[in-house]
Amino acid sequence: MEVKTSLLDNMIGVGDMVLLEPLTEDSFLENLKKRFDHNEIYTYIGSVVISLNPYRSLPIYTPDKVEEYRNRNFYELSPHIYALADEAYRSLRDQDKDQCILITGESGAGKTEASKLVMSYVAAVCGKGQEVNKVKEQLLQSNPVLEAFGNAKTVRNDNSSRFGKYMDIEFDFKGDPLGGVISNYLLEKSRVVKQPRGERNFHIFYQLLSGASDDTLKKLKLERDFSKYNYLSLDSATVSGLDDAANFRTVRNAMQIVGFMEDEMQSVLELVAAVLKLGNIEFKPESRCNGMDESRIKDKNDLKEMCELLGTEQSVLERAFSYRTVEAKMEKVSTTLNVAQAYYARDALAKNLYSRLFSWLVTRINESIKAQAKTRHKVMGVLDIYGFEIFEDNSFEQFIINYCNEKLQQIFIELTLREEQEEYIREGIEWTNIEYFNNAVICDLIENNQNGILAMLDEECLRPGTVTDETFLDKLNTICADHQHFESRLSKNSKFLNDHSLPHNCFRIQHYAGKVLYRVEGFVDKNNDLLYRDLSQAMYKANHSLIKQLFPEGNPAKVNLKRPPTAGFQFKASVGTLMSNLQSKNPNYIRCIKPNDKKASHVFNGSLVCHQARYLGLMENVRVRRAGYAFRQAYEPCLERYKMLCKKTWPHWKGRARQGVEVLMTDLQVPAEEFSYGRSKIFIRNPRTLFFLEEKRKQCLEDLATLIQKIYKGWKCRSHFLLLKKSQVVVASWFRRYAQQKKYQKIKHATTMVQSYTRGWQARKLLRKLKYQKKCEEAVTTIAAFWHGTQVRREYRKFFRANAGKKIYNFTIQRIMQKYFLGLKSKLPSMSPIDKTWPARPYSFLDGVHAELRRIFHLWRCKKYRSQFTEEKKAVYEEKLEASELFKDKKALYPSSVRQPFKGDYLEISKNPKYQKLSSAVDEKILLADVVNKINRANGKGSSRLFLLTKKNVVLADQKTGQLKANVPLADLASVSTSTQTDGFFALKLKEGSASAVKGDFLLSSDHLIEIITKLHRIGSMAADREKLNIDISDEFLVQFKQDKVCVKFIQGSPKNGNSVSCKRKNNRLLEVSVPASS
Repeated sequence: MEVKTSLLDNMIGVGDMVLLEPLTEDSFLENLKKRFDHNEIYTYIGSVVISLNPYRSLPIYTPDKVEEYRNRNFYELSPHIYALADEAYRSLRDQDKDQCILITGESGAGKTEASKLVMSYVAAVCGKGQEVNKVKEQLLQSNPVLEAFGNAKTVRNDNSSRFGKYMDIEFDFKGDPLGGVISNYLLEKSRVVKQPRGERNFHIFYQLLSGASDDTLKKLKLERDFSKYNYLSLDSATVSGLDDAANFRTVRNAMQIVGFMEDEMQSVLELVAAVLKLGNIEFKPESRCNGMDESRIKDKNDLKEMCELLGTEQSVLERAFSYRTVEAKMEKVSTTLNVAQAYYARDALAKNLYSRLFSWLVTRINESIKAQAKTRHKVMGVLDIYGFEIFEDNSFEQFIINYCNEKLQQIFIELTLREEQEEYIREGIEWTNIEYFNNAVICDLIENNQNGILAMLDEECLRPGTVTDETFLDKLNTICADHQHFESRLSKNSKFLNDHSLPHNCFRIQHYAGKVLYRVEGFVDKNNDLLYRDLSQAMYKANHSLIKQLFPEGNPAKVNLKRPPTAGFQFKASVGTLMSNLQSKNPNYIRCIKPNDKKASHVFNGSLVCHQARYLGLMENVRVRRAGYAFRQAYEPCLERYKMLCKKTWPHWKGRARQGVEVLMTDLQVPAEEFSYGRSKIFIRNPRTLFFLEEKRKQCLEDLATLIQKIYKGWKCRSHFLLLKKSQVVVASWFRRYAQQKKYQKIKHATTMVQSYTRGWQARKLLRKLKYQKKCEEAVTTIAAFWHGTQVRREYRKFFRANAGKKIYNFTIQRIMQKYFLGLKSKLPSMSPIDKTWPARPYSFLDGVHAELRRIFHLWRCKKYRSQFTEEKKAVYEEKLEASELFKDKKALYPSSVRQPFKGDYLEISKNPKYQKLSSAVDEKILLADVVNKINRANGKGSSRLFLLTKKNVVLADQKTGQLKANVPLADLASVSTSTQTDGFFALKLKEGSASAVKGDFLLSSDHLIEIITKLHRIGSMAADREKLNIDISDEFLVQFKQDKVCVKFIQGSPKNGNSVSCKRKNNRLLEVSVPASS
């Protein structure tokens, strides 16, 4: 069963201001504050939504909330922006009525967020599908692009829209979005060149410098430092809570989704960079010979980089900053620009370049998001535009913004009254005229084509001669002096002559929202919005793909001498188009209010909210809605809500709903003048009547709740009693069963006990009988055994006397051997082959056995130790064993080599790129690679050589270059000679007559002598086709050097020669090697 709800349920304060009683400004603000303090930021005025900015995130925009408000009546749930969005969408979809949503409020009130929420709700509730989702995504992603280029940080708002935006979203007959069209109004382009203190330029400048890659900035000729650019204010360059770098990536992604090409995005960024560069161009004064002042550019570097970005000639743009050409029919006059005029021209170009780029972006987005189908579309317009502005210093921008708000207020009152009148006529209720303030007189003061302020401003701008802001003010004082809403100190109206709150250079207009003081300074220049023709033509000459589109008036072939329309004229035309567009649609209003100036949550500034409520005309709106009937409701929900107040309608009314409501109102004795019956609704005039009904309903609900509680408690008690009664019966039956079981168990236990005692007595009696029989049998057996034993012992004594000594000896020896082996088992030494320990023998007659067991155990553990070896380790030990056979007790160097492992390849030839060529030259596996010293017979000194040993050859090569010096086959080796001492000298003696013996033998020195000779001997002994290599160990041996034989003699060196081995030539036949005694 669906639960019916209403706006009046669980209401905090009053959800609809129309029902506020009493209606005063104080009660209005108090109601807003009460709801704001309870996080109720939305309040209705009829169908108008008041939205207070909470300055924090609230959990009221979730997908569940979207579903909660979907397809629900506007007043069915508590006030919410989703209720208005749903009402507008359903009216468009189901009733085929074009809708518009007007969002107004001052900067920082949350207009932009409100428009996003409306669009996101519509996107969530409309149809699904690939094409529909693409259109929705493009519509939503147009917001980040426009915010980056059109929003800025102000003192009131960190993301303030500095332009007005109106978006028409187009739907098909099913209510699915097809596309949209965006219109922009009055971009605040003066912000490009100058920002108030505490504010920033447009977001895109900071996003580009913070988020673009270094490569992109280099192409754009930019640096990340904000202080390098005159157009960027530094006091608020960074804003807490705004990540410019991340936002730049978001903007680029959004541009891609909307449909911008990569070259288009690059062109846009180039124009943004050009604006920054333009702000850095500075001028210096220069006097000409004719006495006239002219200007020159100080530093041309920024101008040069800007021209490179735009693809224009530097000289053309430089001349446009220095001269101005005025054309009149067939005549051209060129005048120089002084420094002030040059700066004006620079800033005018920057403002026009940026504003035209923004307009191009809007046009380009429209091309991407416009509906493709040619059939008639349903349209929902969303207007996000500046609210009424009253600053300390109000200028031309505030004037035209407030003019736009006057027009919106005018159409709001007209449409509200028209909607009220149409509903009254539709319901058959008599319509009475409502008195209200008509602000048409203020609109006429501003927009009248003859003597309106905008018309006089245009006339003053077009007038020949000297035109200043003061002459414009004089004209206003002359023409508008008698207007009741115009005030000026210098007007003909004498009552303002002594008004010191009204300065001489200002005028004041009494708007519907209050009086606003405007300073006329800058009105004429801002309305002219003049860009010199020389600059337009210079821009048109640029080779940039986008510039020509932005400055079409610069085309020399299409020179138009007619003065361009003024800013005021253009804005007035735009507002007129907007008003016509809004009047053709069904309006829905969102009034945004900011609760404080500090952007702080939970802070409600009553005076600030009161000020906004006044200039938004909220009290006027409430009065208009209350002038007739304050509340109206369809008969069905009215009867459903209040039927419990009458016995005739409660609990069910079987007739028509209207008849039930009539019976209800008659029974309650409500005065007839307090309500009227329409065709489908009941109209209640005074909120007091509604609250009387609500109070009666609340009391009745309490009584009904009491009755329901009474009936429920009675039912609960009876149910509890019946349950207890049923439980008692069950418990009693279970207890009786338990008692009988216990009694039966007792009898059974007693019976069992008697039986067990009886069986025990019988068993014991039988046991005694059996024990007696057994004892008799055992006695007989024992007696027989003793008798047989006596007989056997007699016979054995005769036999034992002959063999007793030998058996005792054998038994004793057997016991001694058993004890010896068990003792030896527990005292065995470790499994290490080098462990020399062995248990001592206990008896001397075991000497032979003891020694043999020791030998067998040693052989066994050696075998176990060898079985653990790998093939590689086994080969190493075999080499070590062979080295021991060759050198043990023969050469003093051997003991120090025992602990050193034989590595073989000490140089890692295959891994060293230095010896790659040498490695490839030796095509066999290298068994040993080491650095040796080749001894020179001439002086006894050594030179380093690489010593390589393979299975067939000995190779000597240069250590530095790796060049091959000698390659000796092992078959040509006759013997190897070395000394008995600790030196590393050895001689490779070659067979006489062999090819390798031409240059003679080799006398070498190595730190790994033992390993080298061992490997040579091992290779020779393993080869079947060669003789075993002879190893000669002697302190004197002959070495053949070419044709001569030289004796190499080893002697003990004295301590004064140091610890190194030295070799000296004594004569042509003798080399003496001195070996230190300590080594």
